[in-house]
Amino acid sequence: MKWAVTLREIATSGAPIGEINTLRKHLSAIKGGRLALAAQPTPITTLLLSDVPGDDPSIIAGGPTVADPSTAADALTIADKYRIELPANLRHRWRHAAASLPADAFAHCSTHIVATAHTALTAAAQAAHAMGIPALVLGDRIEGEAREVARVLGGIALACAATHTPLAPPCVILSGGETGVTLGAHTGRGGRNSEFLLALSQVLAGHPQISALACDTDGIDGMEDNAGAAIFPDTPLRAAAMAIDVAAQLENHNSYEVFSRLGDLVVTGPTRTNANDFRAILIDSKSE
Repeated sequence: MKWAVTLREIATSGAPIGEINTLRKHLSAIKGGRLALAAQPTPITTLLLSDVPGDDPSIIAGGPTVADPSTAADALTIADKYRIELPANLRHRWRHAAASLPADAFAHCSTHIVATAHTALTAAAQAAHAMGIPALVLGDRIEGEAREVARVLGGIALACAATHTPLAPPCVILSGGETGVTLGAHTGRGGRNSEFLLALSQVLAGHPQISALACDTDGIDGMEDNAGAAIFPDTPLRAAAMAIDVAAQLENHNSYEVFSRLGDLVVTGPTRTNANDFRAILIDSKSE
C-alpha cells in the first residue's frame, strides 16, 4: 500500500513528465535500461512511439532498453523538491545507490523512434488544410499546469477571433505536450485534458466562435475511462442551466463530473497507441 501511495503522490505532484519518469525509473526493476542489462548479450532493437515532450528515448516508457543518464541521487532530489513522502528503506537505497549505468553496457542495443506527437500534429494540420481550414501548430512540447496552459492558449484563440492574429478565422490551433494537475487537498475526478478544457471554458466565457477538444491519444485521460472532452460556445449556458458551478468544480479538480453531466466526454476506449496529448481549438468565422 505504501508504494501505491508513493506512485499516486508522484503522479499528482505537479512535476513535469521528465521528472516524474525519472522517479518511476528508479522505482522499477526494468526501466532505466535494466531490462537491456538483464538480456545481455542478446541483441535488442527498440522501436519507440514517443509520448513525451522532446522525444528523449531514455524517458519514453521509462527507457527499459536505453542508457539512463539520471541517478538515484537525482530521483531523491526530485522527490524532496515536490515533498513526495518516501518509505525509509527506499530513501536509504537511493542515498547509497551506485552512479548511473555505463553507456557501453548498451552496445548490444539499437533504438529507433518511429512516431511522435509531432507526427500526429502534422497529420491533423494536413487534415484541416484539406477541409480548407488553416492550422496554427504551436508545437508538441507544451507543458505546465493545465489551467495555466488554458489561459495562454485561450488568449491566443481570442486574439484570432478579435484581431485575426496570429491567424484569421476560420482556423484551428493545434498543440501537444503534457500538462499537469497539482491536486493538493482537492481530489475530484478528472484528468489533465478535461481540467484544461474546464479552465479554457472560463477563459473563453462562451465566445460564439470558439470550440475546443483535448484528449490523451492513448484513450485514457489520467485514470478515468475517457480520452478527454470537448467544449462549445454554449458550454457555460448549459452548465448554468444544470446548476453546475464551473469555478467550484475546477477548484476541486472535478472536471470529469462536469463533462459527464453535460454529455461532452470523449470516450474512445484504449487506442493501443500513444502520441501524448492532443489539443485542437477551432475558431469559426464570425456569422453575419
